Amino acid sequence: MLITLEGLDGSGKTTVWEALHDVYPDATFTREPTDSWYGEAVARSMGDPEADPLAELFLYTADHANHLSETVRPALSDGDLVIADRYSDSRFAYQGATLARADAGIERPVEYVRGIHAAFSRPPDATIYLDLDPKTAAERAGRTDKFERDGYLAAVRDNYERLIDADPGRFHRVDATRAPEDVVARVEEVVADLVER
Repeated sequence: MLITLEGLDGSGKTTVWEALHDVYPDATFTREPTDSWYGEAVARSMGDPEADPLAELFLYTADHANHLSETVRPALSDGDLVIADRYSDSRFAYQGATLARADAGIERPVEYVRGIHAAFSRPPDATIYLDLDPKTAAERAGRTDKFERDGYLAAVRDNYERLIDADPGRFHRVDATRAPEDVVARVEEVVADLVER
């Protein structure tokens, strides 16, 4: 089973992901961007406010493709539980917002990004969405890079809502405004129920 953790920057995904290590020590824990050289290229692009949004999308896509072949698919073939801190939905929400804001000449950018992934990606079995308003997310994240601005995050959140509306059975919404220990406890309940099923 592939379970992904999604949400705006500052929503607590990494905190939850780390807490789940103690509960599922035999699971495969992974994240995107990865620490491969593809992921390093993504990190460089994230730090460059002038990066071309379409080129950046394809860097993320290359990292995702490598992540699938090197980590996700082998672990799933071995019967592992895979828990990922960010996955393809992040690309749809974030790069969809980036392309829309950049006026890259792409109509329906979220659908465009989804279409690129449809040919090769492996959809998650379940996605836990840590729901947080854009202003709080930007404050928590520190507004340290181009992806952590209130207005931008509002567009990203809108894209997440569209993804949830399109596939409500896969998403499990968790209120990320609550205390971290409450968020972790709720996510642990959701994951336990998913694993049990």
